[in-house]
Amino acid sequence: MREWWVQVGLLAVPLLAAYLHIPPPQLSPALHSWKSSGKFFTYKGLRIFYQDSVGVVGSPEIVVLLHGFPTSSYDWYKIWEGLTLRFHRVIALDFLGFGFSDKPVSGIKRPHHYSIFEQASIVEALLRHLGLQNRRVNLLSHDYGDIVAQELLYRFKQNRSGRLTIKSLCLSNGGIFPETHRPLLLQKLLKDGGMLSPILTRLMNFFVFSRGLTPVFGPYTRPSESELWDMWAGIRNNDGNLVIDSLLQYINQRKKFRRRWVGALASVTIPIHFIYGPLDPVNPYPEFLELYRKTLPRSTVSILDDHISHYPQLEDPMGFLNAYMGFINSF
Repeated sequence: MREWWVQVGLLAVPLLAAYLHIPPPQLSPALHSWKSSGKFFTYKGLRIFYQDSVGVVGSPEIVVLLHGFPTSSYDWYKIWEGLTLRFHRVIALDFLGFGFSDKPVSGIKRPHHYSIFEQASIVEALLRHLGLQNRRVNLLSHDYGDIVAQELLYRFKQNRSGRLTIKSLCLSNGGIFPETHRPLLLQKLLKDGGMLSPILTRLMNFFVFSRGLTPVFGPYTRPSESELWDMWAGIRNNDGNLVIDSLLQYINQRKKFRRRWVGALASVTIPIHFIYGPLDPVNPYPEFLELYRKTLPRSTVSILDDHISHYPQLEDPMGFLNAYMGFINSF
């Protein structure tokens, strides 16, 4: 019996070693085209990927798109063309640790601590890089990007030089209130796993990822397997699965800085809107919407169809785009 277990162990070791070093999936033609049409700029020695499309000629309008966790700027591809028909510049980036941007690993020799503050500074640096630091911009955000938008709004309200001048803000399905946010089980495990987290991130594969992400989509609007592979390819690029636990510390940051970030929203004077997929298990109805309307009574809200969930721009791109255009054209 003992000899049998030894043989199994000897066989399992190389198999496990091979499993843990599975190369990232190849980019699909669509995702490869997205990367090829984008550019990179450098922020403190780190490469940040971004898209910058010129749309309507003669229009002064600029929209900056801020994506969610754990995906990338590719989340906006279904509404990209529609936005270029309304705005002169349509700009999106992959936050540090996401998509095609660099993903420094937290470690002893070169520790990197991801934060919402850093991501907001990267957005400001991108606008300076593009020579747009003195232009008024419209922010359109989702999920994790909502929190970055809150920090940018806070800085804008401080009226400090070098900050973005925000013309309008549209949020969507983000956990802007810690008390109504319901993170997924895997997110909880990775965020609070301690010494276990590095093991979990290395063991994560496409099956675990897809089983974890699919439930945040509506039952009739779930991504196809190829779309899930595109999301997974973005995560695996530059070994991004190894930094997911570090990125998830934004949940703790959101609790710590609730007064700063919710306060920035509550005292806002610019036009603000929220596009909401009401079937969202992460920001559940009606608790989230009741608190939002109580905290931001001057904000307008678009509620999409009952079966739309956490990724409204992917699940109902036309409904999302119409809601956003209705907001933009209202002021």
